[in-house]
Amino acid sequence: MALLEVTNLKTHFTTRDGVVRAVDGVSFSVEEGHTLAIVGESGSGKSVTALSLMRLIPDPPGKIIEGSIILRGDDVLKMDDSTVREMRGDRIAMIFQDPMTSLNPVFRVGFQIGEALRIHKGMTRKEAAARAVEMLELVGIPNPADRARDYPHQFSGGMRQRAMIAMALACDPDILIADEPTTALDVTIQAQILELMIELQQRKGTAIIMITHDLGVVADMADDVMVMYAGKQVEYGSAHDVFYQPRHPYTWGLLDSLPRHDIDEKGTLLPIEGQPPSLIDVPSGCAFHPRCPYAQDRCVKESPELRDITSGHMAACHFAGEDGFVRGEAVPVTGGVE
Repeated sequence: MALLEVTNLKTHFTTRDGVVRAVDGVSFSVEEGHTLAIVGESGSGKSVTALSLMRLIPDPPGKIIEGSIILRGDDVLKMDDSTVREMRGDRIAMIFQDPMTSLNPVFRVGFQIGEALRIHKGMTRKEAAARAVEMLELVGIPNPADRARDYPHQFSGGMRQRAMIAMALACDPDILIADEPTTALDVTIQAQILELMIELQQRKGTAIIMITHDLGVVADMADDVMVMYAGKQVEYGSAHDVFYQPRHPYTWGLLDSLPRHDIDEKGTLLPIEGQPPSLIDVPSGCAFHPRCPYAQDRCVKESPELRDITSGHMAACHFAGEDGFVRGEAVPVTGGVE
């Protein structure tokens, strides 16, 4: 049985302008020790999916209106508030995008790491402090005993992110959710953080859910990939299948937007035309059809179901799996759709 099984998750936000369907019927699973990458443009629903798993959706205006989140046989959505608080940090932990806003500026870093240990593991203050130093050493921070007494503003961006990882892993969670963990870091530090996460996963067997728009990170880390667009899954499968045999035109667009040094020395970028839709007013049929060069009239009228194309590789496209409808061979529709 999967460590985490998410079925038909729907998270909506009520605003003055209408209902924002931020996550609209998402299903996936995560195996122990595996990494699932959730990719897509900004506003596709990636971060809201992660916050839903942690039960951190602000209500109001947000609400998880449907679905189930089964963690080792327990439905997170049916837990009472005290059980959810016990779960956070202990069974599921999260690394947020900006560590400076996630760390409390008035408490020392070691104290903040130790706090989770005191709450979830019942450690004394002295035991938690010693464990915090061990965790800082584990994530590669030099002079950990001294740095544990520092405040977050005394850490560099890369060190703050390492401290956040130390805090997230302190209680040995089953699942680590990493929401754009390297976005604000330079390329060298990014590589170090990713190597650290891979090393810690191999050492501790933690499952990782990686939220990112960086397909290079996905290629390095992921076992499985879920591609999201306008709050829905458009493709889901192993990293190998999604990278080398992508089935949805949106995934083709994401892959084509990477620099291509095999085409020319400059590294050509082929952007996806247009903008992601408003989640209050999602286009009819396939939400991607206004931007899709292969869209036909059926795409405007009918919403495609996420269906199995080949042994666990799924796509939500009317034409996925048809002969000739593959990346690099499909022929754009002249003049688009009416």
